[in-house]
Amino acid sequence: MNWSKALVELFSISPWLVERLEEAEEESRRAIAVVDDVSSSNHLKVLKAFQRHQVNEFHFQDSTGYGYGDLGRTTLERIYADIFGGRAALVRPQIVSGTHALTLGLGALLRPGDTLLSVCGRPYDTLATVIGIGPRVVGSLMEWGIEYKEVSLGPKGKPDLGKIGEAVSTLRPRLCLIQRSRGYSLRPALGVEEISQIIKTIKNANSNTLCLVDNCYGELVEEREPGEVGADLVIGSLIKNPGGGLAPGGGYIVGREDLVEKVAARLTAPGLGSEVGAFTEKRLYYQGLYLAPLIVREALTGAIVAAAFFQKLGFIVDPLPETPRRDIVQCIITEKQEALLAFCEGLQKGCPVEAGTIPEPAGLPGYKDLIIMAGGTFIQGSSIELSADAPLRPPYAVFLQGGLSYPYTRVALLTAAQELLKRGLIQEIRR
Repeated sequence: MNWSKALVELFSISPWLVERLEEAEEESRRAIAVVDDVSSSNHLKVLKAFQRHQVNEFHFQDSTGYGYGDLGRTTLERIYADIFGGRAALVRPQIVSGTHALTLGLGALLRPGDTLLSVCGRPYDTLATVIGIGPRVVGSLMEWGIEYKEVSLGPKGKPDLGKIGEAVSTLRPRLCLIQRSRGYSLRPALGVEEISQIIKTIKNANSNTLCLVDNCYGELVEEREPGEVGADLVIGSLIKNPGGGLAPGGGYIVGREDLVEKVAARLTAPGLGSEVGAFTEKRLYYQGLYLAPLIVREALTGAIVAAAFFQKLGFIVDPLPETPRRDIVQCIITEKQEALLAFCEGLQKGCPVEAGTIPEPAGLPGYKDLIIMAGGTFIQGSSIELSADAPLRPPYAVFLQGGLSYPYTRVALLTAAQELLKRGLIQEIRR
């Protein structure tokens, strides 16, 4: 049984949709070839880092209690620093999310009276809550006397270097936040070269201002990382790109040694810092990082084909299929709440876990809008596994990311489209 026939028989997919997907795959070959080249380079980068730090089987052993003398933890952190362009790293399972990792970084470096300047407009919802500009919560940065300012994006959704330079010169902020991915906004993700220009602009305006990059969803998408172009701290989640679908949780901070140690003191306690912290299942973190260039390639392949496929079905997509990739997120604008809900329900039907579950919008901590999430992931909340989420607000854009294996992703793209077709939200057009 060939693949197309199997899809029709096993998953009740319209042959017309299968044909459109095959066309999208063919049209995406050039963009996918670019992704393959970057992935090959990053495979070499990761392998060399493992060899340089002489990884051995004993590095995978668990530590317990205080975690004193955990050589496996120390070596993993050195590898992260090497790959992501820092002098030191903190890689810990005790960090529960990317937002938590960023909160640690901001809390460690900012003091009452300091100014935090976001140079990419309003941060995404959960971080806005941490800062104090979202829903009112206990313990926000603004509650602790930290002043917040932001530089609005330019007309095309790009950072405005002129305004950034002026703001830094005038405000003399302690720290500038650079958000690489889009969050739930419709602006494009930032490439490493763009981040480099932002950092240069900031440092030229005030060399003492720290540059912190939220690297979530962007790791190993390009051949360089923000730490290699002057970022003082680079922060992300291990259930996104660098965990490779195997790390069961955690986050990382990479950057200047003194700053990383300040974050470690915030995570544990002053005087303890990075010397403590039990770490179990380390093999999954090592092996996940080792596989990450491959897994990111699979996710990007899925994103590119999804863009081409849903564009064919009449949807606005961002980025476009041929646009160079700066993160693993693909935005599909459905324009109708009914279409958004159908997409997520259909995608869920193509997942390996909880395929029979119907996603429902719900209020989530840190978000002002109801959020719908789809994705039968093996690790709860993992967004390097195929998943989609969206706020219930116009233009009803759904944000698709992840995918450990493209052959699985293509099935989920088809089940999502099939649900839209079933509800009359797209129509077959015979040629």
